[in-house]
Amino acid sequence: MREERLLEIPDQNLCDQRVIHEKGPDGKGYYFSWRDPTLTSTEKDWLIARNYCRKRCMETISLETSVENDWIKEWLVKDNVKYIWTSGRKCDFPGCTRPDLQPAAINGWFWTGSLEKLSPSTNREQNDWSETGEIGKPQPDNKEGEEGGSYENCLAILNQLNNDGVHWHDVACHHLKPWVCEENIQLMRYAKYAEIIEF
Repeated sequence: MREERLLEIPDQNLCDQRVIHEKGPDGKGYYFSWRDPTLTSTEKDWLIARNYCRKRCMETISLETSVENDWIKEWLVKDNVKYIWTSGRKCDFPGCTRPDLQPAAINGWFWTGSLEKLSPSTNREQNDWSETGEIGKPQPDNKEGEEGGSYENCLAILNQLNNDGVHWHDVACHHLKPWVCEENIQLMRYAKYAEIIEF
């Protein structure tokens, strides 16, 4: 029987002690897992990385603007990080059969951290999908799924892994990568509210 994996709720103590490595162009605080001395060289799957952020009133990074996208790509180059998880996800669970999400490979991508839908993956002007992946196809290509493995339902940024620059790639969610968290006002409010209710 498959183990059920769930989202974590914020922990007020961890929220209060969250580490901020950089302030982003949007004024929010960002945490880079590779800079944390307690996590040196640690890589996690997509859900574990997301839960690490959520417990600290943060979410894995959502890249809704080109400014934020370019900013995080600059840090990957500066810090020589070969890849990271984002909050990007393809809708592949109950409720994803809505007509506006079909076909899912084109219209089903969204930022789980902000619940913002991405532009269609075929609209190359409105996103940062790589033009070529490991097998030379534009991203997202679901390479692993097409080869009989896991579906590539999570969005990572890869830094020159395929000699294609620093761009978005669809990746199977079980792969291990460093991650970036960004402060999330809704989770901060939730943690404060939950703390008040406990008294």
